[in-house]
Amino acid sequence: MASTQARLGQQALAVLDVALRVPCIFIIDAIFNSYYDPGPGWAGAMGKVLVRVTGVLISSVVLLLSQKALFKFYTLFFAVLLGMAAVLINYYATSHIDFYSAYYKAALGFRLLPRNGPTLWLGMAAVQLLFGVGYVFLLNLQSVFAALVVLDIMIPLWGMMIELPADVRQVVAVFSGLALALNTAVCLAMRLKWFYYSCRYVYLLVRHMYRIYGLQLLLEDTWKRIRFPDVLRVFWLTRVTVQALILVYVVRAVRRESGDATGGAADGSSDSQGYLLSWDVFWDLTSNLIISGCDSTLTVLGMSAVISSVAHYLGLSILAFIGSTEEEDKRLGFVAPVLFFILALQTGLSSLDPEERLVRLSRNMCLLLTAILHFIHGMTDPVLMSLSASHVSSFRRHFPVLLVSLALFVLPVVLSYALWHHYALNTWLFAVTAFCVELCLKVVVSLTVYGLFMVDGFSNILWEKLDDYVYYVRSTGNIIEFLFGVIMFGNGAYTMMFESGSKIRACMMCLHAYFNIYLQAKNGWKTFINRRTAVKKINSLPEVRGDQLSNIEDVCAICYQEFATSARLTPCHHYFHALCLRKWLYIQDTCPMCHQRVYVEDEGRDRAAFSNNNGGYAAPQDAAAAAGPPEPGQNQPNGQPVAELLANGAAGGAHAAGAAAEPDNELLEDNDSIEYDEDEWGTQNGSMPIEEDYINDDTDSTED
Repeated sequence: MASTQARLGQQALAVLDVALRVPCIFIIDAIFNSYYDPGPGWAGAMGKVLVRVTGVLISSVVLLLSQKALFKFYTLFFAVLLGMAAVLINYYATSHIDFYSAYYKAALGFRLLPRNGPTLWLGMAAVQLLFGVGYVFLLNLQSVFAALVVLDIMIPLWGMMIELPADVRQVVAVFSGLALALNTAVCLAMRLKWFYYSCRYVYLLVRHMYRIYGLQLLLEDTWKRIRFPDVLRVFWLTRVTVQALILVYVVRAVRRESGDATGGAADGSSDSQGYLLSWDVFWDLTSNLIISGCDSTLTVLGMSAVISSVAHYLGLSILAFIGSTEEEDKRLGFVAPVLFFILALQTGLSSLDPEERLVRLSRNMCLLLTAILHFIHGMTDPVLMSLSASHVSSFRRHFPVLLVSLALFVLPVVLSYALWHHYALNTWLFAVTAFCVELCLKVVVSLTVYGLFMVDGFSNILWEKLDDYVYYVRSTGNIIEFLFGVIMFGNGAYTMMFESGSKIRACMMCLHAYFNIYLQAKNGWKTFINRRTAVKKINSLPEVRGDQLSNIEDVCAICYQEFATSARLTPCHHYFHALCLRKWLYIQDTCPMCHQRVYVEDEGRDRAAFSNNNGGYAAPQDAAAAAGPPEPGQNQPNGQPVAELLANGAAGGAHAAGAAAEPDNELLEDNDSIEYDEDEWGTQNGSMPIEEDYINDDTDSTED
């Protein structure tokens, strides 16, 4: 119970912390969006610039305050507001209200106060007493000073009660306000020391973190400490909600005025229709809200924060639906807003005209949608490959992943058809179509590999050509994706030169050329060389067949399956299936049993003496005769079975980054349709580390 209350208390403090930082964003946004008129003289211009800079600086400092300092700042701020409200009420009451008259002069023509004199006096006395107590409590004044402050606030009302002359009452109200202002100034001056030490502490803390951790970690810590995404999200939603209420109120007011001018409907249905919005009006209101929701950099950041929240929960829902638990796949809430913000900066979204801004925003959202679909495919593909390679037969386990894959194929087709049906061909439509076609190709490749593994799972014999077929399918897909990357680079270059060139677009094109073209070509070529080298190594090893194979009476140490037709003999006299050993050689050029080199040159092979797992040595010319067939069980490793190390190696592939949506760490390589865990390969027999040279030279790592 206590832990629940503590958690609720922390959540309430977090909500209050976010709510108190939002006004700072509103002030900064209002300053930057306000019209700036420098004026005729340089003094006036400098004064206006100084006011704007001061407002931005103070708002930024308050935004970056710690939670404790923020609460203390707002405590003083609300105390000042209460004092100002009490002074204004006293001045207005002494100037405009007569307690013993039947009528009074109400502000703005609204008669909200009671007409009876004593009732009005008691009500205002209660309000002033409440303001005085709140002022004293927030400033934490001592009992004597607290009583004097409350008395100072109540004196103007007492002067009105005893019917002092109007001039005297106004003088009393002015002196009461001056006394309260003097007390407020003294209290704030006494807290200047706290303000100085707070600023100094923040400065020393920031300098220490910058020196120890660097600028990046400092920015990340500040970003999380002030909960900046939540602040931006609340800012944007509050701004859009207020604008929506104002627009709806204006539309209804215009309708009522137009109804009054025309005499209203004969059937009396004008009142009910005033509260209903037609589709055209609703669309106009929505368009205006969307346009005003991205009219500045801060509003674009706020919209990005909202997109982040939507994408985050969408990614979690899809992960829960397909049954994935990978932490790396939960980054959709980070990738989507970053892409949206980059697209907004690249296209200059906030600086466009309203109508053009709406069109550009819709185009950016189409590109963002295709990027999100690419990322979702990156989440579903490993789950699909894992289910097919592990031979899971449960239909409930396969159905969600296949349904998502089908949706990933249908949605791009529908999107492309709709866009081509309503828009003419241009560079933007070409890019969206290319991304959609690329996604459909990825889905087809994934489903094809999934089908191959499922066929192999239901087959009772070893399908030795399976990995070759998987490699051919993935290689074909990767080559087509590479061609799409080159085409998209040309499309971006044309757009930059002839349509809308910018520095951000140039930087993005350089990143695209490096990650989606250069690295993909490099990794694909490296994978091809590794496969060719592995085949060469396997062909250089002697093959055991017939009676000699039946005399082995052992199983392959990699897959733990018997030797049915043939086996390969390593120089260290260990037997493996050719297919299993080839998969191993994609990772490193050592024997899974004794870690000796599997492939050596002919001259070295003639001179070297080889050892088996029993520690014996044989001369090279009659090594096979000296070693003889190994004993049953002799060919198995003593530590963790190698078969378990290969259990996770279901399918790999040199996936291209493709669209900008895919995270940069998805530049995976094709290990002949096998994915290996480097942490598991890092140790052998429980504690023996694998040589770093072999890992660096012979693995299909994408790290340079």
